Amino acid sequence: MLNIEEIKNGIVIDHIKAGLGIRIYNWLRLDKVPYTVAFVANASSARSGRKDIIKIDNTISINLDVLGLIDPNLTVNIIENERVTKKIKLTLPKKVENVLICKNPRCISSTEKYLTHVFHLENPDVKTYRCEYCDEIISVGDFK
Repeated sequence: MLNIEEIKNGIVIDHIKAGLGIRIYNWLRLDKVPYTVAFVANASSARSGRKDIIKIDNTISINLDVLGLIDPNLTVNIIENERVTKKIKLTLPKKVENVLICKNPRCISSTEKYLTHVFHLENPDVKTYRCEYCDEIISVGDFK
């Protein structure tokens, strides 16, 4: 049996689609932190069959828009004094800034480095976003 200690104060990222947890782990650079992190891959889930889970034994700032782009169906649980004090259910963000980059070489955001990269959700079914400046459509699958 796998035994992972309870978190006193921190974050649990739960209901991550199996296989996407490592992407979140790497994006958060959790391999470089000095506190305890538990990463569970392919855990059994009544809701989805299999899921990944990340437990972070520290309170950190997380860009929820980026998490929503990686997996809009995950849940972020905030833990304080060994209790869940807040559950955040993510969705695809309607607007993202400085997360996606326009692929159009003629877009002003490609040439003017000071501009904020702004994208609006175009089609939630296929997870595409539209550049605010040039209307280029990009897929969330292109997000690294």
